[in-house]
Amino acid sequence: MSCPSHILAHSRKLRSAHRLLRHERATLVRWFSNGVRPSAPSAGAGDGILGVQGHGFATGEINQACKPSMRSPPSTDSIHYKSTNPALFKASSSGVFKVNVLRMSMKVEAPMAGLASNEGSQVHPKRCYSNDSGLPPHQEIGMPSLSPTMTEGNIARWLKKEGDKVSPGEVLCEVETDKATVEMECMEEGYLAKIIHGDGAKELKVGEVIAITVEDEEDILKFKDYQPSKSSAAPAAKGPSDSAPPKVEKVDEPATLPEPKVSKAAAASPSEDRIFASPLAKKLAEDNNVTLSSIKGTGPDGRIVKADIEEYLASRGKEAPMAATKVDIAAAASLDYTDIPVSQIRKITASRLLLSKQTIPHYYLTVDTCVDRLMELRSQLNSVQEASGGKRISINDLVIKAAALALKKVPQCNSSWTNDYIRQYHNVNINVAVQTDNGLFVPVIKDADKKGLSKISEEVKLLAQKAKDNSLKPEDYEGGTFTVSNLGGPFGIKQFCAIINPPQAGILAVGSAEKRVIPGSGPEQFQFANFMSVTLSCDHRVIDGAIGAEWLKAFKGYIENPESMLL
Repeated sequence: MSCPSHILAHSRKLRSAHRLLRHERATLVRWFSNGVRPSAPSAGAGDGILGVQGHGFATGEINQACKPSMRSPPSTDSIHYKSTNPALFKASSSGVFKVNVLRMSMKVEAPMAGLASNEGSQVHPKRCYSNDSGLPPHQEIGMPSLSPTMTEGNIARWLKKEGDKVSPGEVLCEVETDKATVEMECMEEGYLAKIIHGDGAKELKVGEVIAITVEDEEDILKFKDYQPSKSSAAPAAKGPSDSAPPKVEKVDEPATLPEPKVSKAAAASPSEDRIFASPLAKKLAEDNNVTLSSIKGTGPDGRIVKADIEEYLASRGKEAPMAATKVDIAAAASLDYTDIPVSQIRKITASRLLLSKQTIPHYYLTVDTCVDRLMELRSQLNSVQEASGGKRISINDLVIKAAALALKKVPQCNSSWTNDYIRQYHNVNINVAVQTDNGLFVPVIKDADKKGLSKISEEVKLLAQKAKDNSLKPEDYEGGTFTVSNLGGPFGIKQFCAIINPPQAGILAVGSAEKRVIPGSGPEQFQFANFMSVTLSCDHRVIDGAIGAEWLKAFKGYIENPESMLL
């Protein structure tokens, strides 16, 4: 019995076909027809896919032997496969056999475009072969996931036009993610046949088709009016919408349909002078100052039940918001205002901070640190930097270094929470909050405990400028283990409490330095000193109060004795 008959006969046994094709990234054929070619001999009970494997055909051999012939699109609902191993397939002398199918669309999940520098980025291309619509082989390029928290993105601008030839490594477009604007590169050679979403397209879901590429230049014109199929939408979004309405109907119909029929038929039987209501309904009406005579009961014999009171209260509650809405519209019409579009990074920042505040048990520890010696050391170091042509060192650079060394000394604070364990990091990577016109960015200084102050100062200035230019790359902001937010130096804020940047367990809020009067060594003696307030926000699931206090003690020691940071 030939190998094709083994594969095609008895299509009901193809449930285990995924075992045969598990090493392939594409689903070669969605459905097989029940019909078998008359010329094909009948198969026995054991002639399924597993039977083919039992005859000594390895999965890799069959995968290599079955290759789609793409020289010309088939004119009928069939796909031709050319045998590259005559020992395996003997269907005909030419080595070609036909597989009848019900559906011609075949899609291959394979990485096509994305960041060469970001191995963790997820791209959603689909390779489509010729189908019933007459379209030649092409590839659908989807919106890539260019950061771990990205769910949707915007197209900033296309660097390639329709009809342009693209090669691996060339930039197709710039994508605005939840973190920054990132270049999306092409990884295969071809031609850009169709741009589905042009410059400025907003809120495109990850995986949504944004462009079409083809291998042959003459196929470009065939995609002039191409529109992606709606079936490519995420199935997760379809599931709830398909299943939710039946559940609501099943709950509502039995409870509401029979009862009104009974109440209408028996409404005349009770006495008009007496109102019948259940004790629970009476209590609910009394608590909400509802007159029972204004409610029509839907219970047996026109009896007022709890559901009637709740329905009345709900309808009465709807009237007030409607009236308030009219007042708000009238008031808004008399105001002069401007609606500012919300950028993608602001949306994601808002959702992540809301999630942090709602799910992380914050608590706060504040301490005052004397920074006189720190300011003296900074002055001396800047003199050296100016003499050597280096960049000046700021108080924030010294704070980052002190925080990194304190994390090394108290590693429990350099951790994050998971449901099953606490992950303690061995690298000390400090995120630095930077405010820009586009929103809040937190670029990361990696291995800050191992770097000198001059190196930290250079990286902070470079990353801050890239954040303001909206040109940060994923490696510039991913992988942080702790965050420092300084509103003291640039804004003069005395003290504040910051929100933890998940999944981290702590963030340090730095206030401004101010001169204070402190007691002197003798009676009626006093002196002046500069103090800076810092507040540590802790995740109580990871950092207990004593551990947080121990970290602040170590941090204060480095700030008040800054020479120890240089050892």
